[in-house]
Amino acid sequence: MPSQTLTVVFAIERGNPEPLTRHRTKAAVPHAGKYRVIDFTLANCLHSGLRQILVLSQYKSHSLQKHLRDAWSLFNPELGEFITPVPPQMRHGSGWYRGVLDALRQNRYLLERSRSEQVLLLDGGVVYRMDYAELIRFHREQGAAVTCALRYVATPAAEATTGIRCDEADRILEVDPVAPVALAPRAGLEITAGSEQAPTQGQGAGLDVPMGVYLIDKSVLLAELDRLAVAEADAATGEVESPATLAADLAGYLLPSLLNAYPAYAYRFGGERGRVTPDQYWSDLNSIDAYFHANMVLLESDPPLDLYQPDWNILTYQGQFPPARTVPGPVSGTEGIFVNSMLAAGTVIRGGGVSHSVLFPQVQVDDGAIVDEAILFEGVRVGAGAQIRRCICEKDVVIPPNARIGFDRREDEERFGVSPQGIVVVVKGQAF
Repeated sequence: MPSQTLTVVFAIERGNPEPLTRHRTKAAVPHAGKYRVIDFTLANCLHSGLRQILVLSQYKSHSLQKHLRDAWSLFNPELGEFITPVPPQMRHGSGWYRGVLDALRQNRYLLERSRSEQVLLLDGGVVYRMDYAELIRFHREQGAAVTCALRYVATPAAEATTGIRCDEADRILEVDPVAPVALAPRAGLEITAGSEQAPTQGQGAGLDVPMGVYLIDKSVLLAELDRLAVAEADAATGEVESPATLAADLAGYLLPSLLNAYPAYAYRFGGERGRVTPDQYWSDLNSIDAYFHANMVLLESDPPLDLYQPDWNILTYQGQFPPARTVPGPVSGTEGIFVNSMLAAGTVIRGGGVSHSVLFPQVQVDDGAIVDEAILFEGVRVGAGAQIRRCICEKDVVIPPNARIGFDRREDEERFGVSPQGIVVVVKGQAF
């Protein structure tokens, strides 16, 4: 069944967390010590048997395309397998992608020439683990034309923009893109919403919301793209009001138009179906605080996101760096130490101390430096005697010796970006 499915991964927008997306699209943001955000979606595809993947890219896509080349050139084109980045081809005018539906319309020819029966539409900027093969099986069991994966949200006012109401058989009855619709309780299901454990559904005013995973029959998708193109053409002539659909999200504009004509079903994320451990974790990393927290929870003794399931590993590109190590400081002679932290290859702690932190490859922490609750991207160097805490340092940032960051919010705000929860972000080229 997966072999009859074409996968389209959207990585066209800058997105949050800003300023980490200043030089790259959200899907290419480093995450969890060695990965890029898109690796989680692509690993789901790999383990689910999906080997025909289009990655629609646009905003500052060089970093993403380089990563796809280095990390994901593992499929065999002789067997019809591929992961192909697709920037705007401008087959319909000279415009960029105006949204996910417009991106699909511009690449209609790729859909038409595929021999697939279904198209799986995925958001490449979200972190979760899911067996898509089981979703495809559910889609066929129900005789669905479109299936939308749903996750439970305990605090919809803070997280949800679209609510979906279903019947007892999980057939979708209504989509409300403005005021989310609370569903009837489904007793006994606990879900991790974002990076925090949500209470059992029925204990609060929670609801099920789309999670950026849609499976749709190809013929239905092509027909809907035709309908939307006609509607926009009519709007261009002034005959009707613009539907504003080609720039819109899938849940708010694609699903409602299909409900009356086709069987549409909801697939519940985090259940027992499928081969991946149901850790029920999902995060869209939509702010610096959310991104920071999503990394810090990986340091817990029982983290909400299981990176260590042996048959569901997350693939990525790693440079051929030497092993991480600690050595005594050249001046102090103090042993380098790290406590409850992630250290990627090539990292060296020379007499410094690292605790509760995530260090990407080739980080150096010099003699007497202290790193606490920090995320250091590849190539960061922390000078001797420097102290940093609750901080994110971009790639190749050099922290001067004896600098102090994360201790005085007023002082930090004069030099750096600081999140509402006090996370300091040190960007490339930062002046100290």
